[in-house]
Amino acid sequence: MALELRPNCEYCDKDLPPEAQDACICTYECTFCRDCVDRHLQNVCPNCGGGFVPRPIRPKTAWRDGTSRLYQPPSTTRVHLSYPPEELAGHIARIKDIPPVER
Repeated sequence: MALELRPNCEYCDKDLPPEAQDACICTYECTFCRDCVDRHLQNVCPNCGGGFVPRPIRPKTAWRDGTSRLYQPPSTTRVHLSYPPEELAGHIARIKDIPPVER
């Protein structure tokens, strides 16, 4: 099963095409741009409380049969933050100082 490769930052709605080097995901594939992860979310996923890692870039060329964006195209469904940004402060403050590996 391939990653969904969501097309936008769930916080600021910035476009994050499949080759975006500033796209970050959590373990549930919640997707945010690096700027929002650092400035607003402080490496706390507002949905699950986990941390973020850089989203891998799916090759556009099928170097092996059946693999590439041609065979597993990125999602075109835009996803938006499930919680109002003003409600996140308490959630983030409670978790941000706990390393993601210990959350």
